[in-house]
Amino acid sequence: MDDDITVEEDDALKSFLPNGFGKQEATANTNLQIERSKRPRQEPSTRNGGSSNEQSLEAGGLSKAADRDEDDDDDNEEDSEEEDEYPVSHELVLKTHERPITSMTLDASGSRLITGSTDCTVKFHDFASMTPTTLRAFKSVDPTATKTSASSETHPIHHVEFNPVSPSTVLVISAIPQAKILSRDGEPIAESVKGDMYLRDMHNTKGHISEITTGTWHPTDRDLCVTAGTDSTLRIWDCSLRMAQKDVIVHKSRAAGSAGRTRMTAVVWGASPQGNSSNLVAAALDGSLVMWNGNGPYTRPSAEIRDAHLRDTWTGGLDISSDGRTVVTRGGDDTIKLWDTRKFKTPISTVSHPSTTSQYPTSSIKFSPTSTSIITGSPTGFLHILNPATLKPDLVTPITPGSPLISLLWHPKLNQILTGSANAETHVLYNPSLSTRGAATVMSRAPKRRHIDDDPNLTTDLSQGLSADAIIAPNGNLSTLRNTTNTGREKPLTGLTASGRSRDPRRPHVPVVTPFAKSQPDAKHVRDNIPLSSMRDEDPREALLKYAEKAEKEPMFTGAWRKTQPKTIYAEVSDEDEDGGRERKRVREG
Repeated sequence: MDDDITVEEDDALKSFLPNGFGKQEATANTNLQIERSKRPRQEPSTRNGGSSNEQSLEAGGLSKAADRDEDDDDDNEEDSEEEDEYPVSHELVLKTHERPITSMTLDASGSRLITGSTDCTVKFHDFASMTPTTLRAFKSVDPTATKTSASSETHPIHHVEFNPVSPSTVLVISAIPQAKILSRDGEPIAESVKGDMYLRDMHNTKGHISEITTGTWHPTDRDLCVTAGTDSTLRIWDCSLRMAQKDVIVHKSRAAGSAGRTRMTAVVWGASPQGNSSNLVAAALDGSLVMWNGNGPYTRPSAEIRDAHLRDTWTGGLDISSDGRTVVTRGGDDTIKLWDTRKFKTPISTVSHPSTTSQYPTSSIKFSPTSTSIITGSPTGFLHILNPATLKPDLVTPITPGSPLISLLWHPKLNQILTGSANAETHVLYNPSLSTRGAATVMSRAPKRRHIDDDPNLTTDLSQGLSADAIIAPNGNLSTLRNTTNTGREKPLTGLTASGRSRDPRRPHVPVVTPFAKSQPDAKHVRDNIPLSSMRDEDPREALLKYAEKAEKEPMFTGAWRKTQPKTIYAEVSDEDEDGGRERKRVREG
């Protein structure tokens, strides 16, 4: 009987056995990776702790993303179509900072991302080298660090921005009076000078005399940038002349008791349509909003609004549309206002929106690349996409619930939205069907296999010298070495002390060479080249007595007549004569 024998398939055994022999190529299911990066759809909800207006905005925006009635499939399809209009369906999360992210920038091609944070560092990310398992920055720079000592001062980063015309340079603004220009690889190129703080007239100073709050590039001129400071000035710099100051704009505050000075909180330099001159718009702490002609002269503003926002509130969000006709501001008085540059007197629209500038002064608001939408964040971690005509939300979606959104960016070429939050996370929102390159390309790559060299615990950072796990045994005797495992009660072996010395006793101390020390001889040079220099550390009496015996036996100056000198002969006096002489001396005295 030739009956057919049927064997049931065992999926577990099939997955265990190899499909073939020889070298296997690594393949990745890119569709599954992109699907995993899809953001979950959120239902509208009202949370305690937020304002009533914030709750209504979130509920109104989320109602477009998901319908309350789960049985109505048609409404859900319409909501998903509306959400697909914006690149927010998927996200990529970068966790490279330790503190809130205050600013971010992308170059024109969208290949390099730079973020600044209150941890005083600037992180450089390259999308071309990232994979789903290697989401990290390739370089970290502290632009204000001057030496490697632990006592050196560092300052938080306020603003970073790529040059829109020449993406090889980056403007970096820290909490100091000097702005810096870095290359796209983090190398310093130029630095502005600090002004004389004892001069009363700000026109005569060569730079800012106090902290710089923000800055930006000229929209069409690659060599010009402007910085805004707390000294009530805007300063235009020519980067082709090593950050030479070109113009000084002094804003005279008219607020009572301000003595004509205030703090400049935000600045934007936008191009004007039809080839006209550009517009330079700045906001101040006294609540004013000022606009100048971008090409000058800057002696008097072309338009000024004194009470654009409430006085003594920080207006950190400021942006101008791509056509240069509308300006949007987000003030510290919990309002968002839209202005027309042609009638720069009263706002076109005003809505209430919670502000975070009291804690995070760089909280931003941005136009979309086509100026058809406005994006901003909220103290509760929601992203608001507003309609510029009415400033009402078209979409409200949670990004980092419970953690405020600070910095925002909508890249025109990638069509992706980047957000920086107070929990030190950078979210790159994208849509596979609408976005190109950037995060979409990263998630479509095969994950990189983790090599032993990728584990920082098993590698050595050559810039920091020997690693903490290195064992140096010249005689090969490990018993004399103490255990290098750092427990909670032991002192750490990494980093530097306050004096600049290494905490690791195995690393030799390299003395710090200062400019003064380079021109001064050291102790070894003095001891080897200056005669009798060692006498400075000796007792002079002991130094002379050690030559007493030698001077008696071998005199230096009386050696010529030492043999011919007659011997001194003294009279021999007995004890009786000595006593008698004393008595006669007493009689004479009496």
